Amino acid sequence: MPMLQTFSLRLNNQFHPDRIEEFAALRAKHFAHGNPLDLSFLEDAGTPLHRAWKSYIANMPMSFSEALRSVIYYALSTTPPTPINFSWAPGYDYELNMWQAPDTKLTRGGITVLLKSRYPDDKHPLAT
Repeated sequence: MPMLQTFSLRLNNQFHPDRIEEFAALRAKHFAHGNPLDLSFLEDAGTPLHRAWKSYIANMPMSFSEALRSVIYYALSTTPPTPINFSWAPGYDYELNMWQAPDTKLTRGGITVLLKSRYPDDKHPLAT
């Protein structure tokens, strides 16, 4: 889905090792416990991508949005902030895979988040 691919690129730009410290200073509290997952600030309000992303997050199972919010908050709260690489792939149901590579003496580690789901307009067969 181009929308999800495009938005993962927006996320990856903010969580890139060259930019994450500035992003963490500005946005870490935005992802604190008790706040809903909201990434809509990464796109201009009212654009088709903004509307599509807000709708996608609203329809995502709450356990997934909470897991994403939590890993983002964790990554932005570490010292130094931990980079995240986001990706999306088509799937039958929602699926979330995360893994973390530790820092080494030579390179920074990071977290990878792979989200799988149906295309946003593809109704699940069990949906009423």
